[in-house]
Amino acid sequence: MNDYVIRVLASPSDVSPKAWNALLAAQAEPSPFMRHEYLAALHESDSASPASGWTAQFVTLWRGKQLEAACPVYIKDHSYGEYVFDWAWANAYEQHALAYYPKAVVAVPFTPVPGSRLLARDAQSRTLLVQALVAWCKQEELSSLHLLFGADEDIAACTEAGLMLRNTVQFHWTNAAPTPIPDVPSLSDGERSALEQPGYPDFDAFLASLAHDKRKKIRQERRKVAEAGVSFRWSRGKDISKADWDFFYRCYERTYREHGNPPYLTRNFFQRMADTLPEAWLLFIAERNGKPMATSLIALSTQPDEPLVAYGRYWGALERVDCLHFEACYYQPLAWCIEHGAQRFEGGAQGEHKMARALMPVKTTSAHWLAHPAFSDAVERFLEREGAGIENYMDHLGERSPFKAG
Repeated sequence: MNDYVIRVLASPSDVSPKAWNALLAAQAEPSPFMRHEYLAALHESDSASPASGWTAQFVTLWRGKQLEAACPVYIKDHSYGEYVFDWAWANAYEQHALAYYPKAVVAVPFTPVPGSRLLARDAQSRTLLVQALVAWCKQEELSSLHLLFGADEDIAACTEAGLMLRNTVQFHWTNAAPTPIPDVPSLSDGERSALEQPGYPDFDAFLASLAHDKRKKIRQERRKVAEAGVSFRWSRGKDISKADWDFFYRCYERTYREHGNPPYLTRNFFQRMADTLPEAWLLFIAERNGKPMATSLIALSTQPDEPLVAYGRYWGALERVDCLHFEACYYQPLAWCIEHGAQRFEGGAQGEHKMARALMPVKTTSAHWLAHPAFSDAVERFLEREGAGIENYMDHLGERSPFKAG
């Protein structure tokens, strides 16, 4: 192991984008939000910066000149923008006159999307990376380390290193499984390819898979939007114009302001996305009387050899129309996913209401290390109780399937 070297870098620009993205492409769950372009845009646009409470560190593992493993780490003085809530832990520390902040978080800021966090060439490198993270946290006298929304390989490495696990629940839509292909030698390549197309053939076929009451409800909601004179158009990648990006940001910013908060992401961040990672974005714009009035932005997987996955991210509206949110954030993206053969649509954190739109509960996992032994023991006991509650919750949700029985 002596031929490995750990380097902690302060900027993504200190790591080769090609080397970072090559590591990402080799992972089991190569989320587009872990691409070098995405993390660099967060950093360089001041969206995730020391001023906003996200001080970036990039922990890298090298063997000679070869990058063997890497991950982003953020030193934080709050718990905003994480979506795995540990405010109660911070309060408990404060009540005992101990400092919970600063802490270390291995995550994509403001992005509760499961995926690979510990980019590594193999299991050994991933294990060494976790060990290096814990050692670095001890050296920096940080209270804790939190890896959020990790892939199975990440969680296995964290478990081996003694970190505690915590589950939360998200809601994801999955395209229908493909029909088994009959073993008929006379089928041409074109005929077999057509039969192998996965998923629902159209939105009506998707609706037909749902229970009558859910199907009726969705049709009613869509009808309300259409009868209000609202239509939609979509653009993807480089076809998204600057005017459309500007309009999106106007809606996005307004949504945050209406809830009393400044937006997490700056306009410059989205400009950098348009410039450096356009293929990762799909934009829906709602129009009425020829004028844009609402929008939703969807992220897309970017690995050419991986199944197409869509991620619901941001939305906003300048006018209020009944059921517009459901149309912009669920039905339009789902119709697009069906038409384009997407395997999955991830609807983001929380929200049981998503089940009525056929987004089903999925467990996500984070891993945690606390430096203080007594608090670590207390949190471990808490997580055991919380974990049992999550299992019961999943069972309860499973009894409320929106799909037809049988």
